[in-house]
Amino acid sequence: MNKLLPISALVIASLGTIAQTSANAYQGLPNPSYPVERSRVIFHENLDKEQAKLFQQPGSYIKGYIPVTKDETINTAVRFAMMDQIDALQKSVELDSVLKDNEKIKYLKGLEIMARNFGSGARARQIQPALAPEMVENFGLAVALDRKMKGIDPIVAQSHYWVGKILVDCFSYPENSGIKASKDILQLKYLQLYPERTMTFLKTNFSYPKRDSLIAAEAKRDPRKVYDYAASNDALARYIRIHPDPVVKVIAEMASSRSGQLYFPFIDEIYRGKLSFEDVDKVKDNDLEYYRLMVKTRLSHTERMLQKDTPMERKALIERMDNKARQYFISKINGLHNAQDPVRFKVVEPLSPQELYYLCVLGEDEIYTSSYRGVFKRIITKLKGTPTDSLFMSMNFDYFRKFIKMAAAYNELDTLLKLMPDSNATVLMKSFMFGLEKNTTLQSVEDAVDVADAYSSIFEKNKVLAANMLEEARLNYERNVQNGDLNGQKIYQIEKTLFESADTTAKVDLAKSLGIPPVYTVPFERLADSAGRVIQQVFFYGDDDKDGQNSYANFMTLFKGKADWAITENKDFVTIKSTKGKPVWIFANKPLYGLDDPDAKAQAKLAEYLDQQNLAPTIYIHRGHSYHVKSSLNQITPSARIVVLGSCGGYNNLNDVLTISPDAHIISSKQIGTRAVNEPILNSINASLRNGAPIEWMPMWAELAKMFTGEAKERFDDYIPPYKNLGAIFIKAYRGVDEEE
Repeated sequence: MNKLLPISALVIASLGTIAQTSANAYQGLPNPSYPVERSRVIFHENLDKEQAKLFQQPGSYIKGYIPVTKDETINTAVRFAMMDQIDALQKSVELDSVLKDNEKIKYLKGLEIMARNFGSGARARQIQPALAPEMVENFGLAVALDRKMKGIDPIVAQSHYWVGKILVDCFSYPENSGIKASKDILQLKYLQLYPERTMTFLKTNFSYPKRDSLIAAEAKRDPRKVYDYAASNDALARYIRIHPDPVVKVIAEMASSRSGQLYFPFIDEIYRGKLSFEDVDKVKDNDLEYYRLMVKTRLSHTERMLQKDTPMERKALIERMDNKARQYFISKINGLHNAQDPVRFKVVEPLSPQELYYLCVLGEDEIYTSSYRGVFKRIITKLKGTPTDSLFMSMNFDYFRKFIKMAAAYNELDTLLKLMPDSNATVLMKSFMFGLEKNTTLQSVEDAVDVADAYSSIFEKNKVLAANMLEEARLNYERNVQNGDLNGQKIYQIEKTLFESADTTAKVDLAKSLGIPPVYTVPFERLADSAGRVIQQVFFYGDDDKDGQNSYANFMTLFKGKADWAITENKDFVTIKSTKGKPVWIFANKPLYGLDDPDAKAQAKLAEYLDQQNLAPTIYIHRGHSYHVKSSLNQITPSARIVVLGSCGGYNNLNDVLTISPDAHIISSKQIGTRAVNEPILNSINASLRNGAPIEWMPMWAELAKMFTGEAKERFDDYIPPYKNLGAIFIKAYRGVDEEE
């Protein structure tokens, strides 16, 4: 009695015919080498057509429905499963003398459904192509059960969700006895694969049998979502409030409080019994004490993370710490920049070195140079002679690369290193360079960017330390080569190349070396639209301290009364157009100030106008306080080629810009921008544009440097041109290299 052989056996037994049928299928020309009953020819042809859709030509990459993968091993396995193994099953079904005609048709139709659904699912990026071998193997196992009149649910239970779903589709007509049980299994698999959809599902399927375990799992994965549902007044909310899981109990109690959101940073500590709601209640209305409790909690979290224990809502804690640091501390000391230090820094005097440390690293994008130096000075004073490396140990090295990068940027790194034993300073800087491959991914490049940015500052001030960092980059590259870590090799190859480029005498061509667009120049053609116009957009903000209004007035002096420019305006924005040379059009909203955010409305009116006129800015300029920068970044479009950020050049902002426009050239400053520097930079850019010339950053910066002396020269030196913005270049290179591999 013939039985359906396991796939591996079928492949071996059918080698003589598989090659022919597979090649035919690759070409989309079904021509089986075995006899096919006339009544079933159409079903063989339909299956072969679905297979042929997956391929372009013999031996080609998978295309069309199935996306190409970067791993040829996976491509080969997918081709083998979807062609050779399906062909083997197809032949086995047709030649099986025991199967009846309707049974053969059922399995041939099932194979057709499998090929079609897999192809369409892969095209939609729902199904990973690498699942093909599992799917075809499990189809064979399901056929074996179906032939014995048994349910296929045990096979579905052991399958990936998408494999199981396709199997259910394959065995639904006529329906296998295990389909109902399989659908129940798939529902749970679906929610486990897409846990973010759990609460939405339970809201409309409240009586789902697995609700208890699902709610408990979701409470640990996304406490905030469970909190939102618990705060409602429906059946699901009421059930959450009586749920027995200890984490859910904490969330339910939070949801019943008016201060529920204030507990989120501490949810893990409350759940573990290290804090109580009463502990948080005592400080929640006191900005200073609430911040201090958050720092204490963060330090507890970092200690646990060193032991591979991940606390819940780490993100909520750091976000609220960030918010409190900026709003309560940094904004105050920035705002008092003209006051005497005892007045200016009074708000931070109660803070410990660790609490001050977090002010620095969390306020990177907003803290003024003088504010940073005042905070840094107080950290050193409050250490009371304790070696500075002890600070990093007390922080469990949290954000230590960020702290070192900022110390380098503000010329305090030498102080930091001199206040610890030389041997410890050496170890610290080795640690600064070591292990970047552990945390650097496409989604998280902050540590590697901090290292690149730090080198840019260190090279200008400390050649010996810079040389040591370059050597460490080389050693770490070799270490990753020996370990076979491709990600590490990529990271340190980029870092090494960036470090070498800082020495302009080495004449390193970053674009050529890293395989990225040019960093030293922006061709005029990249900036001009199809009509030859260069469109710029400038963002201004109305402020109660008149900063935005004054900035706008200074900006307009570049153009008013100048024969080279014509100005028109309305109540919301101004239009500035060149009258000589190439057409350069500059649009800037007015810095309107009032209770209903008239500046935001003016920006919206300008954006609407640009859209209606099909004008796509390639140059964006942010003018104003750093806390306005997010609003500016939210309005930048992928057409951006040059972005002037002013003092807002921290990692998050660089990353945001390059996510929107991967090729953008970014100009930033280590401290607040100044008219004395901004105007010459903009004049130089506009002069090149009106001449139809490319923007050549290195000669432009060299000419600009000659224009400044004294304090103005110091301020200019704090501006970072695109070719020296090593952090931004790292992001471009790392993402670009990844895409090419």
